[in-house]
Amino acid sequence: MTPPVEPAPCRWQFPEPPPQGDLVGLGGDLEPGTILAAYRQGVFPMPVDDRRPTAWWSPRDRAVIPMGGLLVSRSMRRSARRFEVTVDRDCAGVIDGCADPARPGGWIDADIRAAYLRLHQLGWVHSVEVWGSDGLAGGLYGVAIGGLFAGESMFHRERDASKVALMALLGILDDGESARLVDVQWPTDHLRRLGAVSIGRVAYLARLRTALAVPLPAGWR
Repeated sequence: MTPPVEPAPCRWQFPEPPPQGDLVGLGGDLEPGTILAAYRQGVFPMPVDDRRPTAWWSPRDRAVIPMGGLLVSRSMRRSARRFEVTVDRDCAGVIDGCADPARPGGWIDADIRAAYLRLHQLGWVHSVEVWGSDGLAGGLYGVAIGGLFAGESMFHRERDASKVALMALLGILDDGESARLVDVQWPTDHLRRLGAVSIGRVAYLARLRTALAVPLPAGWR
């Protein structure tokens, strides 16, 4: 694994406290230092559309997966035996799978792709790949800062492959450090079925401050 390299600092300032809504800012840039500064303040970028500046979000209700709280069914465990799982072998392939324009609600554009691959090169973004008989079957990627893992997106081409990636991720993070924080952005029914819970922004930011002081998992240092 590549030890994280701290980039040049952000030249922008995010609002503190954030506004009442989920959208907290427009504009800025996608430089590594900007993106890392955002995550350290509970903010992440996600484009609204290709005609507007970059949008920055801090959801009032945040979905997190508690350590030890992933709900793993017997069918998921059976599926896991069908796949090979790797970490950071093909981050670009995972991001491209998540960015597939055929997927409904796709938001990962060329600028986001380039920004997160740059962060991957610097050691801040990690991917989990799930391999099937025909190649990359699914995966996920996200930003790791101390005890925070901010999941950005996941995808599957074979049934249960994205769930297997999530199982593998939680296995990496579950090292006995209870202050780790697995952020999966907005709560959805799908994420709740996997064990995600919703917490308010104030509670999230308090947990974030604690998590940032926790060392990275051993495999990512």
